[in-house]
Amino acid sequence: MPRFLFAFLLISHGLIHLMGFAKAFKLAEMAQLVQPISKNAGLFWLAVTVLFLAAGAIFIFKNENWWMLALPAALISQTLIFMNWGDAKFGTIANLLVLVVGVVAFAGWNFDKMADRELKTMLKNNPISEKKVLTKDMILGLPPVVQKWLEHSKAIGKDIAQAAHLTQTGQMRTAPDGKWLDVTAEQFNTLNEPAFIWKAKVEVFPLIFMHARDKYTGGRGNMLVKIAAIFPVADASGAEINQGSMLRFLSEMCWFPTAILNKNIVWETVDSTSARATMSFGGVTGSGVFYFNSDGDLVRFEAKRFYARKEGATLEDWEIVVKNWRDFHDIRLASDCEVHWKLKTGDYLWLKLEILNLENNDFEAQTRFF
Repeated sequence: MPRFLFAFLLISHGLIHLMGFAKAFKLAEMAQLVQPISKNAGLFWLAVTVLFLAAGAIFIFKNENWWMLALPAALISQTLIFMNWGDAKFGTIANLLVLVVGVVAFAGWNFDKMADRELKTMLKNNPISEKKVLTKDMILGLPPVVQKWLEHSKAIGKDIAQAAHLTQTGQMRTAPDGKWLDVTAEQFNTLNEPAFIWKAKVEVFPLIFMHARDKYTGGRGNMLVKIAAIFPVADASGAEINQGSMLRFLSEMCWFPTAILNKNIVWETVDSTSARATMSFGGVTGSGVFYFNSDGDLVRFEAKRFYARKEGATLEDWEIVVKNWRDFHDIRLASDCEVHWKLKTGDYLWLKLEILNLENNDFEAQTRFF
């Protein structure tokens, strides 16, 4: 509803400017406007109408570039209001609202551009090589339960994933007792050299979003979070973040089973239903256990990961639980997951995530991000 209210504000505020155009060209009697308006000024009143109407229309259709029209419209409108203050001063309120929301939208656009530049660098440093198909002979040295998973997921005979592009939706909360917030996200992975960039928008209040970018490149991680893409909440890096980013990359093999033979990962059997994967990259080593059901579906991943606290990060149990599976390009993958922290104070379920789309080795997608 707030989206439609703001669209109504843009459109109605734009239509009101027709009064100045009509008075300037004597198209109608405008008793509300006492001060004279020249024809030249009238053309600017008309231009503001067109800009606001166009901005409102593309805003309704969720085009994120609406601010490119709305911001100049508000600035021109306010100039006209100053010239006709006695008649039009109350339009300042609408212009201030448009300027505030427009500046926030511009900041979000700028945040996206930053992530886009980082993505281009990541892809340039990790190009896709000649495609290879995963064969049964390639996996014979893996733990039996992992081989069963690859066969059950129909990964055998498919191209080995070297790059992947995902779109996601879900809910998250920032504290164990916090409210659930809606999340939309997009992610790009390179799998020959481990790397990912994940960018998410979290709706904190109507029309106000928390923007997050999680990055793992060259064995180093960085989590950047800003409210309204302006006010920093987190800009975390360092040894604990590097370890956590590595474990995140490792756990997300649930989406890339064809990349199971990554040179940085060593597998070992734990028992008939689980296997441990240890990853070493960039001077950091991390490991976690993958658990499978009797059918061969991956159902859980567990590891020790650093949990951020005000008094300092502590090593805690971290768990991803798979709630559902579905086929993406004829490969059975985890489609719905929950992410838990197993803290001494109790279970902290902080993220529920659904994969909407996944593309492997999509060369076209390498030039497209958000």
